[in-house]
Amino acid sequence: MASNRHLGRIVALQTLYEVEFRTQSADATVSADDIMARNMERYEGAIDDTEFVSELVHGVLGKLDELDGKLQPMAPEWPLQQIARIDRSILRLGLFELLYRAGTVPPKVAINEAVELAKAFGSDNSSKFINGVLGTAFRTLVEGESPVNATTES
Repeated sequence: MASNRHLGRIVALQTLYEVEFRTQSADATVSADDIMARNMERYEGAIDDTEFVSELVHGVLGKLDELDGKLQPMAPEWPLQQIARIDRSILRLGLFELLYRAGTVPPKVAINEAVELAKAFGSDNSSKFINGVLGTAFRTLVEGESPVNATTES
């Protein structure tokens, strides 16, 4: 099941990335469901829990503004729009799991999965950046530490 979910996260990430790219390119035909279905076809038989993928994609897209608003203070020196699109998509996915999937995905798993996605799809420094931002998000948004304490304990 773990590798099945990892593959599901890859499909969710690919979908979120393409949706954002096509939306920013003013593509009027963009459809998250169509993109997700096409991406799922590639892994037919390998992903049993297609509902998991759908929940991730629709969850992130449904809470996009909220997620972005929570992410920006976690890396104040990097405006969200200046972060590489793939890293931004991974951060959104990881934060969504931290905040809204905690009942089914332990926080360490959500962070670790995001770091693994960053290693596979991001740049050389992406995994460290993702780990730092989501670690801060976990401490401040989930555990409730003040941002001052969260940064001094890192």
